[in-house]
Amino acid sequence: FYWSIIRINGDGSIRMIYDGTSAHANGESSEDRQIGTGSYNDDKEDNAYIGYMYGTPNSSTYEETHANENESIIKAYVDSWYKTNIEDAEYSQYVADVIYCNDRSLNSGNGYGTNETYYSAYNRLNTNNSPVLTCTNKNDGFTVDDTINGNGALTYPVGLITVDEIVMGGGHCLTSNGSYYLYTGQFFWTISPYSVQNGNSRMWNLLSSGFPYLVVVGVTRGVRPVISLKSIVEFTGNGTMESPFEVVLS
Repeated sequence: FYWSIIRINGDGSIRMIYDGTSAHANGESSEDRQIGTGSYNDDKEDNAYIGYMYGTPNSSTYEETHANENESIIKAYVDSWYKTNIEDAEYSQYVADVIYCNDRSLNSGNGYGTNETYYSAYNRLNTNNSPVLTCTNKNDGFTVDDTINGNGALTYPVGLITVDEIVMGGGHCLTSNGSYYLYTGQFFWTISPYSVQNGNSRMWNLLSSGFPYLVVVGVTRGVRPVISLKSIVEFTGNGTMESPFEVVLS
């Protein structure tokens, strides 16, 4: 598998997004750059369904709604792929346990039931164009074993890209960009909530034209897993298409 480097995490591990079974140039449109397509959640009429994991739909509190008790459709899809292709292939020893932030902090609204709610990334990016790499609430910071910095709710150390990482990487809201490394010519999911409005739970996704925008959780979009390599992993290569970095297997 080929991966594109998103960034270096605070602990020195290397965050990467799945990029296919062969090397792809910036600006290349290809379905190979995702593991498949699917919905984020099949149900949409509740604030619960913007969760990578979620609590009780139709509840009357934010805390009950966003408890990490049920896995989303997309989490189950990503976990299944990871188990088959990373865990069962005995590559998990190279993967770090880091935060994947499903930022459910509020911009407006109360975040439960069908109440109209806008989540923080809506204002942060649509209004202020100010992406961040921190995760406001520990409950939204998905990890496996790290319960100091994260929530310890994951089964495997894998997630999705945030819309903030897309903006930092070259995407801009409402501006097409077909030349940066995250463009694939396909629609694909992020892990970042957008809003709940008129009975529709909506997430950020990357459009086929290369800019991030909202989409209802029940539609079909591409799935691109994100993992982080431990900082101690050794490499060969120089990072080009002709000589990509390659993990030295022990």
